[in-house]
Amino acid sequence: MPRPVPGVQLVSCAFDPAHLASDDFQRAAIEQTPALQRSVAKRQAEYLAGRVCARAALQRLDGRDYVPATGDDRAPIWPAGISGSITHGKGWAAAVVARSSDCAGLGLDQESLLDDERAERLAKEILTEAELLRLDPAQVGLTVTLTFSLKESLFKALYPLVLKRFYFEHAEVLEWNDAGHARLRLLTDLSPEWHHGRELEGQFCLMGDQLLSLVAV
Repeated sequence: MPRPVPGVQLVSCAFDPAHLASDDFQRAAIEQTPALQRSVAKRQAEYLAGRVCARAALQRLDGRDYVPATGDDRAPIWPAGISGSITHGKGWAAAVVARSSDCAGLGLDQESLLDDERAERLAKEILTEAELLRLDPAQVGLTVTLTFSLKESLFKALYPLVLKRFYFEHAEVLEWNDAGHARLRLLTDLSPEWHHGRELEGQFCLMGDQLLSLVAV
């Protein structure tokens, strides 16, 4: 990332769903829920890789051995006093954690870059009218992917703080630059603190055809 966030630990790993073995969850000492057992190998491998990263990140942070379970809202359940986020994509997973005193919220998201044709089809679902007006025809794929990813990271960072769901139309990316810095603005009231017009900083980096974004509160 272009700007390190003090107090944050990030751990990532590569994985291949084709190599998933029936006893991998047991060997990793990670619970495999009934719903997860019924899911396809890709979903199981993503979950396992993400939780392995989360446990390793927490061990680096304060030495604890802890694997976040999944809440009824499908969000990871972090220990008290800890903020965190998990992401996974094409053969790669990562987790970030920090003490809540350093970061009240963390959102990490990885996406595969969209090609321009698919990005144009999805643009109206992801971008607000103002974002569409600012869309550079020469950077459609990157802009739509980045906007999607930053809004996902924003949701992951704020949802644990407000416990209220919000969607693509409820935030906008005001600006971003090639150095990996971005600025976002809420377009809805989520709480007295996180209200319409509140702005936040985000950042991102490109890794080949993959994009990684982070919003730290």
